[in-house]
Formats: sequence, structure tokens, C-alpha cells
Amino acid sequence: MSEPQPSRANDLSVLYDRLRREAGRALVGQREAFELICVALLSQGHVLLEGVPGTAKTLMAKILARLIQAEFRRIQFTPDLMPSDIVGTTVFDLETGRFYLKRGPVFTQILLADEINRAPAKTQAALLEAMEERQVTLEGERHVLPFPFFVIATQNPIEYEGTYPLPEAQLDRFLFKIAVGYPDAESERQVLRNYDKGFDARDLDAAGIEPVLTSDVLRDALERIAGITVEDSILTYISAIVDGTRSAPDVMLGGSPRAGIGLLMSSKALAALRGRTYVSPDDVKTLAAAVLRHRVVLKPEAELEGLTPDRLIERILARVAVPR
Repeated sequence: MSEPQPSRANDLSVLYDRLRREAGRALVGQREAFELICVALLSQGHVLLEGVPGTAKTLMAKILARLIQAEFRRIQFTPDLMPSDIVGTTVFDLETGRFYLKRGPVFTQILLADEINRAPAKTQAALLEAMEERQVTLEGERHVLPFPFFVIATQNPIEYEGTYPLPEAQLDRFLFKIAVGYPDAESERQVLRNYDKGFDARDLDAAGIEPVLTSDVLRDALERIAGITVEDSILTYISAIVDGTRSAPDVMLGGSPRAGIGLLMSSKALAALRGRTYVSPDDVKTLAAAVLRHRVVLKPEAELEGLTPDRLIERILARVAVPR
């Protein structure tokens, strides 16, 4: 396996092209979702993938871990899952007569929280500190999580029996909520062709996916993204969009200040991936739904009339003046 070469290109689009090309050896038909996951990683946010089973959500997480040479762990959330099953606990060693920390699966770099809404709120909350602070506190002692620490959570939008809806505080910790749909007809035929030729999603070695990033390259990328130019008019545009979710008459709860920060930082990352040194209104518009759809709570009567968060965001984008 060849060693990834650190990139000092004048933009990150070359690096992203390599990520997308290597991912395409195993991933078919989820280009938009994969792009948003890459943007979230470079924005140091977390993502919630919503889609029916079998739409490559787990595969995307495993491929990303391989591409950036990150440790990957998966937690299957169930109703009987305890917080200690996620963060770990202290255990007494009879031989030494001392307590030692048995670390949970949260001590990793890419964590797949599969079907996160199947665990009760107390267990879901075990991830809050880790997602926000990149640390875990056990028995009063602070334990820093490795870099990068990236949570990819999944949930099924159809199945509600035996599930616990994520509270707003938990949802607000996710930078994006990404809707993962079915592939189009040609992409699905390509998936069938791949499996007919022997592809196995459980064996990514055979797919020939080469790593693209190291932790050092990722840190360098984050520094360059921080230098992306954002005009005051773009800041005003972002603020107006987020405020629109709060002032809309059909809304009970709109986007928080964290939503505005997330929209700003992810727009900078997207601009970099598209080869620009500045944020454009199109970057903001592209990401608005992913950043805001899980932070908007509609009034019941609006939902009965068929309004959805995505449609509301479309209305706001159409109404807010776009900066020149």
C-alpha cells in the first residue's frame, strides 16, 4: 500500500478529488452524502445520517476511516445499552489491588453510532461531552480523545417502534443531518455489477482503496480552511438565514447560534474543497438544509398541512436577499 503524500497544493480541491476517487472504488451513488461527510470532517463537526437500511451508511464511515488512516469503532445502540458501555468505567484489579480505567469504544477517531435513536436519552447523553469537548470525564478525571474525533450517527426515518427521539440538545451537537436516499437506477445497476464481479463491502482490502490523508495532513488542511476569506456580507447572509428559522410563524424552535457558527465553518470548508479561497453565497445555500433541518421544530398544525423543515428552509432561502 503506497504512502499518502502530504499536499501543499494552493487549494484542497486536489486532495478532495483523491478522496472521492478512492472512495469510488467501493462507494457508488452517494456522492453528495460523501461530500457532506468530508465537509463535516474538515469543519470538525459530527454528522447524523438518516436513511433506510442498506443505503451504504456504514460503508461510508468505514471507507472514510480507511482513507484518512483513522481508528474506526462501531457501537450498535440498543435499549439496554448503558452509558458505561460507551465511555467506559473503572474496574478493580484483584491482583494489583488497584482500580484501572477500562476505556469504552468512544476512545477512537471515527465512531459509528449505529441506530442512535434506539438507546434511551441517558445513554444518548453519554456522547454529549465527547462530541462537544472532545474529552470524557470519568470518576472526576479528564481523558482527552484522539485527533480527529468524528462521530457518524445513523437512524432509520421509517421505523419508530422501540426508538427514543433524540432531544434537541443532542441534535444540536450534530453539524449536519444528511438524508441518505436510494441510489438512482444507473448507480444501483453499477452496485449489482460490482457484487457480480466479487465485490464484498466487508473486505475493503480487496477493493484496493488507498489512504489519502494522515493526521498531519488533516491538521494542515484545517489551518488552511481557517484562512478562507469571509466577507461581512456573507456573515450577514448567514445570520439572516438562521434568524429566518426563528421568526417564521410556523416554527416553535429555530436554529441556535451554534447553527450559524456551523453554517459559517462548513461553508469555509466547502469553499476550500471547491478550490476557492473565499466563501460564496452558493456555499451557504448548498449547506443550509444540512445544517438547519434537524434544528428546526415545526408547529404541529404546520406539519399537518404538509410543511417540512426542508421546505421551510427553501422558503427562507428564497426570501433572504443574496449578497452580490
